[in-house]
Amino acid sequence: METLKKNILAGKLSPVYFFHGPESYLKEEFTALIRTAAFPSEEEAACNTHVIYGPDITPGDLVARASEYPMFSPKQLIIVRQFEKIKKPPSKDLQKQHDLKLAGYMNSPAEFTILVLDADQLEKKDAEKKPFSTLKPFRHDFPLIKTPDLFATQRAREAGWEFEPDALKAFTAYIQPSSREICQEIEKMITYASSRSGEKNITAADVYECVGISKTYNVFELEKAVAARNLRLSSGISLMIMDREGQKEGLGNIVRYLTTFFIRVWKLSQPEVRGMAQSDMAKLLGMYGKQEYFVKNYLAYTRSFSPSQTSRALLALKDTDASLKGLLPYGDEKFLLLRLMQQLIG
Repeated sequence: METLKKNILAGKLSPVYFFHGPESYLKEEFTALIRTAAFPSEEEAACNTHVIYGPDITPGDLVARASEYPMFSPKQLIIVRQFEKIKKPPSKDLQKQHDLKLAGYMNSPAEFTILVLDADQLEKKDAEKKPFSTLKPFRHDFPLIKTPDLFATQRAREAGWEFEPDALKAFTAYIQPSSREICQEIEKMITYASSRSGEKNITAADVYECVGISKTYNVFELEKAVAARNLRLSSGISLMIMDREGQKEGLGNIVRYLTTFFIRVWKLSQPEVRGMAQSDMAKLLGMYGKQEYFVKNYLAYTRSFSPSQTSRALLALKDTDASLKGLLPYGDEKFLLLRLMQQLIG
C-alpha cells in the first residue's frame, strides 16, 4: 500500500486501479489522491471525474464509457463504485462478448482514461471468475485493519502527533478496528488536544474525553480488578460498563477483551516463552509499538493465575460467547456476567 501511495504522489498513475476489500475509507482516500494527481486544478477535476455504479452498467458499457475521449481535458477519471455488483448481460453469449471486450480493454487501456474500480470483499471463488480475474494485474487489496494500534500510531504520526502508551491502549481497546472510525476519532482528538501548548502527545485523558470512555468504569480498570482477583470490584465495573454500552453489547465487549487478556496470560505462562526478550514476547502477544510497554503488566498477571486457572477462564469465556450468539441458553445478560466472573476469579 505504501508503494501504491508513493507512485500516486509521484504522478506515476496507472490507467486502471482495481481496489478490492472492505476498507472503504482507505479506498476513498486513495481515489482522492489519484484525482488530485491526475488534474492540475479542482475545476478541471470536477469537470472530468465521473462516478458510476456497478449495478447500472455491464462490462461492455464500462468499456464504451472508458473509450470515449473526454470533452474538457486531455484526461478523465471514471470511478465505479460497487463494482462487485457489476450488471450481467442477459445471456451467456452476451456475457462472453462483454468479458472479451473488457479483457481487450485491459490489454490496451485508453491513454486518456483512468479507471478506478472499487469492489467490496469478494468470495475467493468469485474473484477467480470473469470479469474480476481479468483485473488481477491492477488489483490492490484493502483488507480489514488487523493491527489497529499500529495503524492508529502511524496515522497520528503522519499528522505530527504521538500516542502516549496508556492512550493508545485505551483507544485501540474501545474503538472499532475500521480505518474510517480510527481516522475520524484521531482527527477529533488532535483537534481537541491542539488547544494545549507543549508536546504534540495524545494522552489518555484526550481519549477518555473524545471517545467517550468513563475514567472509572472501563476495561482497563476491569483488567486490574480481575488481575487482583477482586470479584466484587470486577463484577461492579462490568455491570457499569454494561449499563453504559447496552447489556448484550457491553458484555460482548467484556468477553472479547478478557479473552485477549487470558490468552496473553496463558502464552506468557509457557516455560519456553519466559526466557524470551521482552520485544519478542510483545510480538507473540500481538502488542506492537508502544504497547510493548505493557508486557511487564502481563508478566505480573501470570502470578495471579495458574495455567489450569487460565485454561478454565478461557473455557468460561468461550461458553459465555456461545450464549451471547444464541448457541447456549441463558436467562439474562446480568446473570451471565455474574456467573462468568464467578468462574474467572471466584
